[in-house]
Amino acid sequence: MATLYKNPTIEPAAVAPRPDGQGYTTYQEPDTAIPPKARPVRGEISVNGVAIDEAELLAEAQNHPADNPGGALAEAARALVVRELLWQEAQRLGIAAQPASDGAGRTETERDAAIRALIDREVDVPSAGTAECRRFYDQNPDRFSSQPIVEARHILLAAQPEDAAARKTASALARRLCGHLAEHPEDFAGLVLEHSACPSREQGGNLGQLTRGSTVPEFERAIASMQPGAISPVPVESRFGFHIVAVGRKEPGELLPFELVHERIAVWLEAAAWSKAVSQYIAILAGDADIKGINLKAGEGPLVQ
Repeated sequence: MATLYKNPTIEPAAVAPRPDGQGYTTYQEPDTAIPPKARPVRGEISVNGVAIDEAELLAEAQNHPADNPGGALAEAARALVVRELLWQEAQRLGIAAQPASDGAGRTETERDAAIRALIDREVDVPSAGTAECRRFYDQNPDRFSSQPIVEARHILLAAQPEDAAARKTASALARRLCGHLAEHPEDFAGLVLEHSACPSREQGGNLGQLTRGSTVPEFERAIASMQPGAISPVPVESRFGFHIVAVGRKEPGELLPFELVHERIAVWLEAAAWSKAVSQYIAILAGDADIKGINLKAGEGPLVQ
């Protein structure tokens, strides 16, 4: 057998018989006796020299839903650093507590019990008095009002957003029906049965009593601007197609009496004050600590959950 060409600058490769016995090959099986070591998911994170274990970080990430794994790990790291920071302070002050159980039979760990006792002792949260509650009530009337109610009917001419031809046809028909109903509003129920693609057609297009958020924004804006008894002069476009809307009875929202919401306001204000006070306390501890691998000021949301 003749050698056609040999490059003198290249070392000859080791030649091994092919596993199937069909000649020779330079392929060699990789050595899998010692698997490669996985890289850590994050750099080292520590609080005053105490490292946060990676396994603990991965387990904690399950409690922090996020748009991506990196976000979940970042929130988990922050939570574990805060917990370690508070646990170290509880140890420094010699604080311990009997672990408590919840209604489901779950019991606190010794560490969580000590952290709870630390916060109870070190964080002072004033109670919300009547004056503070009244001021919050007066400044936020929308929070304590019943929602407006609107009764409405509609004719839906369905067309998918991506179907330009169908939307053009539905829009033209909707405009013709609006023009017809402007002169013959009594025909609304009949046109519902003839044209509407909504299941409400079996009830004459009746959508019942609508409150804020119960319909798509375009529909909601339309009925908000219409008077009782009116039919929309032009079609209302939404992602579902084109609507011809008839508004019935409208009931405005009413402000609930202060006495009815006083206790709810007090609980909310005290909870907000507690969260703020705990965050400030943690910020003080963090300022005096040696924290590596994470910045507690980065990210949003409460530091304690």
